[in-house]
Amino acid sequence: MTSEQSVSEAFVTILRHNYDYMLTWRDSARSWEDIEGVHQVRVAFRRMRSALTLFRDAIPREATDVWNDEMRWIAGELGNARDLDVFIDEALGPASALLPLPGADRLRELAEQGRAKVYAERVVPMLDSERFQRFCDAFPRWLDDREWERAPMKKKQAKRLAAGIMHFSRQLLDKQERRVLSAGTNVDRDNAEEMHQLRIECKKLRYAAEFFKPLFADMDVFIGHMKGLQDLLGVMNDVAVTRTLMDDLLGGSREHDVLMHAGGMIGWRTCQFRHLLERFDDYWEELVEAKHPWWKKQSGKG
Repeated sequence: MTSEQSVSEAFVTILRHNYDYMLTWRDSARSWEDIEGVHQVRVAFRRMRSALTLFRDAIPREATDVWNDEMRWIAGELGNARDLDVFIDEALGPASALLPLPGADRLRELAEQGRAKVYAERVVPMLDSERFQRFCDAFPRWLDDREWERAPMKKKQAKRLAAGIMHFSRQLLDKQERRVLSAGTNVDRDNAEEMHQLRIECKKLRYAAEFFKPLFADMDVFIGHMKGLQDLLGVMNDVAVTRTLMDDLLGGSREHDVLMHAGGMIGWRTCQFRHLLERFDDYWEELVEAKHPWWKKQSGKG
């Protein structure tokens, strides 16, 4: 992306970059031998969906809804596989070392069986499906043809679409930061729904900052100021995911040892989150007080 691009051109650049990135991981996603496969494909689709949302002031929803729906479906088919990958590779090991409880080996066995089933029944069939192939064939053509430029739109949208990216990107970043501030100021930290909404808005701001990093110096510094809060909200999400996974893996089980270990894991992750939550004010203040690179005059960057 360059400061000389129009909004429409920058939109193409962002989506094409993430689409091409997805393709580099598509084959790896067929197996958990490299868990980055599913993860990176899913991230690419989440970033593309965020771009569709973030550019909505310039590009009408009617032009992007069909792609948003397809991307949601694809990412959804990968969701359970990613959750189990993280659980097996990043949670079970540390938990087994920290928790002096029986049942760890049996819980791992059940999780690995569940993962094999999810890959066989959801991930690989999705990647082999005609629906996914149609997306891979049609989406790049949509980008190359810039079909949204011919879609019915308001005069203000058309003007934004043809304008330069610099002014638009500043407005977009300001708007998304306001959404973060609205979600996070006076948030009820014991309200899972409110905290989840804050997590969503923070992710969108992070993606927007990454999209426009080529335009503004010191954007990496700003992104770094978001890390503590995002890590905290990520652990919160992990706790909720762990509980759901346990229900799926152990529903109806009467194996005392594995149930005990599962309960210990949930308690451990919850305790981690509560400890991190004590630093919420520090993380929030760091983000709120972070300097905005897109407000500064950029030497050589428009």
